[in-house]
Amino acid sequence: MMIYWLLFFEFAKISLVCVGGGYASMPLIQASVVDGYHWLTLPEFIDIFTISQMTPGPIGVNAATFAGMKIAGLGGAICATLGFVTPSLFLCVALAKIMFKYGDLGAIHGILNGLRPAVMALIAAACVSFVLLAAWNVETLDKASMSTLDIRGLIILILALIAARMKFGAIKLLIASGVLGLVLGLVI
Repeated sequence: MMIYWLLFFEFAKISLVCVGGGYASMPLIQASVVDGYHWLTLPEFIDIFTISQMTPGPIGVNAATFAGMKIAGLGGAICATLGFVTPSLFLCVALAKIMFKYGDLGAIHGILNGLRPAVMALIAAACVSFVLLAAWNVETLDKASMSTLDIRGLIILILALIAARMKFGAIKLLIASGVLGLVLGLVI
């Protein structure tokens, strides 16, 4: 029973400080469930992140649901999801009231301009971890792991980056990457 409360409060904490949407929540979720509690490994977390992108709905909510399910079953999924959604609901209502009343103030614009670079830093930090895992199958890169480059992962990563830049479409990109992973797994 304690794990359910812990999941609720951990995801509520993440939701309270997560600024910038679902992608910005990923490093915070990783810090909690992978680095802090060690409930999931980084590869498991990356799998959850990938599945969260492919399923309908907000990516942060999906990630909370899938992580909760992996950690503590259906009850864990419900608690993690409610934990992630509840603070956001109250915060959005409060911020909407403030924005409608004081949105023209320079201080509000200053705060938002200050938050944007921080959000990008959070997303970039998560991207570095994901690239290391995709191209080297490691969580940190050292001299020993430099020689263990995953050619398949690197090929898919480069082609996916090019396709994403060309606005290929997320669903097509994920399907094509999965098929390419299967084909390269058979060939290489």
